[in-house]
Amino acid sequence: MKLLRRGLLTLLVGFILLNTAAVFQAYKLTRFYDSAPPYVPTEQGTFWNKTKAILFGVSAQKSRNSVLPDTPYETIYFKTSDGFRLEGWYIQDPHPKGTVILFHGHGGSKSGVLQEGYYFASLGYNLLLVDFRAHGGSQGNICTMGFKESADVKAAWDYTVARGEKNIILWGTSLGASTIIKAISDYNIKPKKIILEMPFGSLLQAVRGRVRLMGLPEEPISSLLTFWGGVEHGFFAFGFKPCAYAKKISCPVLLQWGQKDPRVTRSEIDCIYSHLQSKDRRLVIYENGTHASLYENAPGTWRKEISSFMLQ
Repeated sequence: MKLLRRGLLTLLVGFILLNTAAVFQAYKLTRFYDSAPPYVPTEQGTFWNKTKAILFGVSAQKSRNSVLPDTPYETIYFKTSDGFRLEGWYIQDPHPKGTVILFHGHGGSKSGVLQEGYYFASLGYNLLLVDFRAHGGSQGNICTMGFKESADVKAAWDYTVARGEKNIILWGTSLGASTIIKAISDYNIKPKKIILEMPFGSLLQAVRGRVRLMGLPEEPISSLLTFWGGVEHGFFAFGFKPCAYAKKISCPVLLQWGQKDPRVTRSEIDCIYSHLQSKDRRLVIYENGTHASLYENAPGTWRKEISSFMLQ
């Protein structure tokens, strides 16, 4: 009997400690700080950084825009429906074919997708590069991994429509791509085309990708992080599934992914692709692509696929 009690007590203590660590992790995972060490992806950290991340999470610095556009641009501000002021850069073409709105990934900023933007500009499009809330020059410090950020996509969409634009294309990478999918589902916006690079299939799978890179067992850690993250920010995190939201997309879609991506799996990409309702949908796999800029990984291939999709 004593051994049984001791065993149960050990399990209880372990359960409490595991959940306490998950609470800390979820808290840090969804926040960026104005004053903190520069953001370093977990997989690039030292052993000590990984250990701290495992036990307590890491305070990540809010991203900054490290470079400015090398072409004339306008810094613009607009508000989301839930009150966040977002910052964007608007680059005007003299005779535009339309406008491309670009959305960066988690921990990034609009300056990080300037190279992709320049290529769209070379094809004759206006650009709107947007900082998500809690990133770059935008307001806030909390990131819900795309759940509430769908309002950011809608705000950028509304701003562009208000300028009189009708031919609007959405481009996003990682967090940006998954958030675009959710925004189309949430707000029934109707872009002419969308380009999605490395979107995650669900929030749980996104967390699994992060845990996997930390060298930890994916479960039960991923489920605990997902649960507590949702509790802390007031939404059902297990229900956040871009794969399912893809059923609401009927416009032309270019979906791109790197075969060596350690965060987003092929099954997630296949799930999103199979649920798209688009008559014109394309899946492009980059053989040596990781969870980083596909443009930088294979610029020739990227430009070829983008121009083919945009100019058809």
